[in-house]
Amino acid sequence: MVKSGVNSGQPRLAFWLERDNLAACEIAALAGFELVIIDMEHGALGPEALDRIVAHCRASRLVCYVRVAAPDRMLIQQALDFGADGVMLPQIVDAGHAVEVAAYAKYPPLGSRGVGYSRTMRYGWVEDGFFEAENRRTLCCLMIETPGALRDVDTIVNLDTVDGLFIGPSDLSMTRGRGPFRFSAGDAEDFRTVAAAASRAGKPLGLPTPSRPGYDLAVELKADYVTISDDLSALQAGFKQALNMARSGTG
Repeated sequence: MVKSGVNSGQPRLAFWLERDNLAACEIAALAGFELVIIDMEHGALGPEALDRIVAHCRASRLVCYVRVAAPDRMLIQQALDFGADGVMLPQIVDAGHAVEVAAYAKYPPLGSRGVGYSRTMRYGWVEDGFFEAENRRTLCCLMIETPGALRDVDTIVNLDTVDGLFIGPSDLSMTRGRGPFRFSAGDAEDFRTVAAAASRAGKPLGLPTPSRPGYDLAVELKADYVTISDDLSALQAGFKQALNMARSGTG
């Protein structure tokens, strides 16, 4: 997992997981995806499913981030205790908010993450140096999707408890008064603003890429990883392809 510097080649390919579907993770990994973002904010997933999916992803060597439902201490600690490689914190209001919630993802003295003897500790006591190593291993990624977070992006990304950034393009477009996200010139400029802040701080950037122009911009901006699909969209595309095949014949 890259935690410092920016990607100089092609971004890692990621997908969103919206439902409790282990097969989707297996199929995506077999197809060539490197990273899954389990969506607890907008997906239909509970903690029991999250525990099971994270364990499955770890066993299959699929890098696993969790977008928590809210930047809440319990939710952040729970995802990390389950063994996630990182957490994505949504709806960051501004730099002050970022200082408070990012600390939940790091053990003291760096942050204020609570200690629970869980999967990451092999369910037992740990050797000296474990907590420092865990702070380095796990990524705390803050989402830039509000005007305040965008304004404070340089302060946010330079926090010691923040390892990277991700743009929430739909919320950012709506809260910036542009309406629904259409990857407009204004949207692209916001992408560049966040990418520049991440680059200055030497920290990785994740970008959503809903279209080929979006993907090309992510490559230009040297994004570390990009989201290019999700389990429900992939299922819909597969069903549509099958129907189109059946209906295209002459009968």
